[in-house]
Amino acid sequence: MKTTLIIFASLIIVLIATALVLAQPGLPGDPAQAPIDGGLGLLAAAGGAYAYKKLKKQRTE
Repeated sequence: MKTTLIIFASLIIVLIATALVLAQPGLPGDPAQAPIDGGLGLLAAAGGAYAYKKLKKQRTE
């Protein structure tokens, strides 16, 4: 009776370990999206101001 219990317990452990070892990983999820509203707007405004300054200076010369 004791050997039957040991065999049964070891069989259950082997089956669970096999399922864990052979498990396939899932597909990766979507990457986290980063907001682009604040910094990009400031860069665009600074670029526009710089271009306006250059064009204004070029017209006066």
